[in-house]
Amino acid sequence: MKAVNSRASTVGRNPFIHELKFTMTEKIKIFLMSVTVFPVRLLLVSSLMFLAWPFAFIASMGRSDYIMEPQSWWRRFVDVCLRAIMRALWFCVGFHWIKVKGERAKPSEVPILTMAPHSSYFDAIPVTMNMCSIVTKLESRSIPVWGTLISYIRPVFVFRSDQASRRKTVEEIKRRANSGGEWPQIMIFPEGTCTNRSGLILYKAGAFIPGLPVQPVVLRYPNKLDTITWTWQGPGAFKLLWLTLCQLHNPMEIEYLPIYTPSKEERENPALFASNVRKLMAKALELPLIDLSFDDREISLSHGPLSIHDDSSLLQFHQLVCRLGLRAERTDSLLQDQVQRARDLQGERVNLQEVSTFLNLSITHTLTEVHSLFDQRGDGLIDIRLFVIALSTVHRPSQAMETLKLAFKMFESEVNGYVLEEDLAAILEIMLGVRELDLSGLFSALSGPETAKITYAELHHFIEQHPHFVQDHLDFENHPRKSSQTKSCNGLNHSKED
Repeated sequence: MKAVNSRASTVGRNPFIHELKFTMTEKIKIFLMSVTVFPVRLLLVSSLMFLAWPFAFIASMGRSDYIMEPQSWWRRFVDVCLRAIMRALWFCVGFHWIKVKGERAKPSEVPILTMAPHSSYFDAIPVTMNMCSIVTKLESRSIPVWGTLISYIRPVFVFRSDQASRRKTVEEIKRRANSGGEWPQIMIFPEGTCTNRSGLILYKAGAFIPGLPVQPVVLRYPNKLDTITWTWQGPGAFKLLWLTLCQLHNPMEIEYLPIYTPSKEERENPALFASNVRKLMAKALELPLIDLSFDDREISLSHGPLSIHDDSSLLQFHQLVCRLGLRAERTDSLLQDQVQRARDLQGERVNLQEVSTFLNLSITHTLTEVHSLFDQRGDGLIDIRLFVIALSTVHRPSQAMETLKLAFKMFESEVNGYVLEEDLAAILEIMLGVRELDLSGLFSALSGPETAKITYAELHHFIEQHPHFVQDHLDFENHPRKSSQTKSCNGLNHSKED
């Protein structure tokens, strides 16, 4: 699959991975803090959480989820008490002083605050300081104690796996944003997930669909040892809490940027609005733009014996597929049907018009881009089976063996179930995101009488017996094995371990 040079930026450090490494001095400090300060802080934090719970529970009783009642005197009192308790809680965590730049606009001026980067549950600090509403996943209200505090700030809940829920969430954001300041401001993290703050990933459009002015807010944690970041691959929530409580002080900066008023074009195009606000916030943070989204995380974090080696082309393909309306979560019912129809073509290559018929889509610029990704010969014809393999790969990147089985169904001979070596190379090039794949090492290791073809059962068994299958038995452009070799002065290759 070819790469199309249309991406606005390149992906360097994976934003969904956070690694912590400690020096010996830091380990000693953490040990000393663990047996002295940590227990005291943990006790104080827990006590303050349980102290806040009854205030939030009582104030939340009898409230409507859809009507903003006038704030009674006792609820205003509860609000003041909760702000004081939560500030004391963050003080005990180690956020002794929080640097605030700029000024937060009034709810009547700006109903939505866009926050970035989103990298930790400690991002709740500005929320509790202002008691703003947030957009959060539905499951969060079931968290003991903390869920009651979340419910108190009247969040907009979203159930990520339910498409209808996403639509209702956007409608609720629009309803509150157009209330003229009647509802509390909504603090939205448009990235939609936590990253390691190495850059700003793509923004979701929800905060920008109302087409109203927003106030960008940037967060910084200028700590030397990053025990704050909580993302998809790295230390868990409890480990980070322990390590953070073991730090003498945890600095934090909150900067309110000037109000951003959308142009007429941006009001009509929420994606453009989101993109321009993202660029503005990235400039303020001095961070690069990373063209990945929440939906791309599994592709960039794939693992297993057939994990994706180079995800750049597959990530681009996934973004195009989403733009076509073929979102990954909707492809389950389509894959098997597409597999059978692709098999019936028996390798016959198809043009753009036939691809549009196959997918039941009209010809658009996006579909043309998708078609060009698989037009290896430049003659306008593609093997639709490779498209189906790519679709399955981005749909379930952690289930590569299922994709491999699907691929064999399309390519195998009806007589004996064999797949030819050149076809297997094409399959694995798509699944791994590599080029110029050479399978001579694999077939040499098999040492069978038939060295130019293989069945799914044979390959599956071989992969099970060789966990480092890709590293040890495949060869392709930019293979990790090649990067571990250097040339000596006489031109001979030597391993770095020699």
